Amino acid sequence: MATAQDRKPRKLIVTGGAGYVGSVCAARLLEAGHEVVVVDDLSTGHADAVPEGARFVEGDAAEATAGLLGEGFDGVLHFAAKSLVGESMQDPAKYWHGNVFTAIRLLDAMREHGTERLVFSSTAATYGEPEESPIPETAPTQPTNTYGATKLAIDHAITTYARAHGLAAVSLRYFNVAGAYGRYGERHTTETHLIPLVLQVATGDREQVQIYGEDYPTEDGTAVRDYIHVADLADAHLLALEHASAGEHKIYNLGNGTGFSVRQVIETCREVTGHPIPAVVAPRRAGDPAILVAASDRARTELGWKPERADLFGIVSDAWRFTQDRR
Repeated sequence: MATAQDRKPRKLIVTGGAGYVGSVCAARLLEAGHEVVVVDDLSTGHADAVPEGARFVEGDAAEATAGLLGEGFDGVLHFAAKSLVGESMQDPAKYWHGNVFTAIRLLDAMREHGTERLVFSSTAATYGEPEESPIPETAPTQPTNTYGATKLAIDHAITTYARAHGLAAVSLRYFNVAGAYGRYGERHTTETHLIPLVLQVATGDREQVQIYGEDYPTEDGTAVRDYIHVADLADAHLLALEHASAGEHKIYNLGNGTGFSVRQVIETCREVTGHPIPAVVAPRRAGDPAILVAASDRARTELGWKPERADLFGIVSDAWRFTQDRR
């Protein structure tokens, strides 16, 4: 468990801190009294998402961070990554270079400057199509796309660096992050996540939402996924930072432990927005499992983490409020 000394204010770099999850985490770190430097190349992030009080350095996650580490930092939280599954299959080189090569350069820079702690934003995509649900950390890692494969490769690299060089590292595996935290929320140029896509129908930016498959072995025939509030996710990163141990690489799954179907999400969005939100059924997408729910028992036990914002209505309400505020 973290001691009082472990909870002292730290000097930290947040790569990808102008993105969705990274910006919320940077904001939560500042609220906890830490000193934060955000590094982001703004290829998918937004300069106005960098929290007030954080120093902002625009640049490549590895190169810019390497240039900063000589100033003396206690740790790095690494969110910067290419993350579009479809694109990763069409242009794998972009993902192997952008994700894996960048992470190796970052690890080398941390080792050179003696930076002791790393929290890595991993993904449940490392498990591919799991045979059991909820998914424990002991499930076989068999990613079905290049994105998941690159994140798994980075996890393997972190394990070896921790063992060889004493790095204190934690990887957090999650998917279906949703909701918003104040002025920080989801606004991707290429949107692939269900809740913001459905809300785009409510705002009039999209005519309808597609349901990919209604013949799954689930209660209503549509795929079931685990949605985690972005603020709960950020809190897990803060706890991981404090519980990291020298020479160890710990891996935790993060989720509500409860799945919601595509139809449940659409119906909740209708309830929150008051919009009818037309939906049409399309064929299943190849490789889409019926149910993906994360088991988070290890994070609850070892980190003392539990999701405080697990209600789907609340998650969608926060996302809708953010969407309206930006219009």
